[in-house]
Amino acid sequence: MSSIDKYILFFLGHPQSGWINIGTKDLNRAEFLHKLTIAKAALQTITLIPGETSVIFLEQAAKQLGLDKDMLLKEFQAQAPYDEGVFLPETYKIPKGITENLLIQMLLSHAEISNKKTSEKIFGDYNPKKWHQYIIIASVIQKEAANDNEMPIVASVIYNRLKKGMKLQMDGTLNYGIYSHVKVTPQRIRQDNSSYNTYKFTGLPKEAVCNVSLAAIRAAIFPLKTDYLYFVRDKNTGVHIFSTNIDDHNKAINLQKGK
Repeated sequence: MSSIDKYILFFLGHPQSGWINIGTKDLNRAEFLHKLTIAKAALQTITLIPGETSVIFLEQAAKQLGLDKDMLLKEFQAQAPYDEGVFLPETYKIPKGITENLLIQMLLSHAEISNKKTSEKIFGDYNPKKWHQYIIIASVIQKEAANDNEMPIVASVIYNRLKKGMKLQMDGTLNYGIYSHVKVTPQRIRQDNSSYNTYKFTGLPKEAVCNVSLAAIRAAIFPLKTDYLYFVRDKNTGVHIFSTNIDDHNKAINLQKGK
C-alpha cells in the first residue's frame, strides 16, 4: 500500500475484513478505498435444521461455503466439547472467505451464548455438564416427536420408561451421525452395538443423537406429567398414538397395520 493510500485511509477509517461487496462500477482510488471502509461483508447462508446431525450439517456447509470437508470435521473434533448436540439449529449468515477454524468457533460460540442465556433464565445459573444431559434427552425427543406440541408428551414417555428401568426402544436414537437419514431396520437393530441402540441397552445414549431446537430442550426440562409408556405413529395423521400399557399399544399398532 502506498503512502497516499495510507493517508486517505487515515481519514476514511479502517478497511473491513473478509470478502466484501464493492459492486461492479469502475472506481477511482479514493472511491475504492472508501468502499473498503464502508462496504458490508459478502455473506452466504447455511441452515441447520433441528434434528440434523453435526457430521451431515458440516458436510453440507463445506460444500456450500467451498471449504475443505475433512479440515472442517477435524476442526469440529478439536474444538467441540461433545461429539453431538453442540450447534444451535437456525439459518446463519457466514462471511465469504471464512476459514474452517473460524466457522467452528463462530457456531460453537453462538450456541454457547444461547444455551447460557436460556439456562440462566430457567435455572438461574448455567452448568454446561448438566445442560448437556438435557441436550441428550432433547435429542431423543427431537428425533421422535412429530411436532413441537408432542415434545413434552414424548419427554414424559422417556422419563416414565427410565424410571421403570425399561429400555427406551426408540428408532430415533439409531439415526445418529452418518445414519441421520438411514431407515432403521431389524438387521440394524441386531447389529448396532453402540449406546445409541436403545433396543439393546437400558438408559439414555451416552451422547446426543442430533442438534436440537429450544422447544426440544424445554420439553426435556419440563415434560408433561403422564402415565404413557408407549407410542406409535398414526399413518394417516403423522402424529402419535400414546398408550399407558402394552395391550393398548398393540391395539394401536394393529390398527395401523389394518388388522
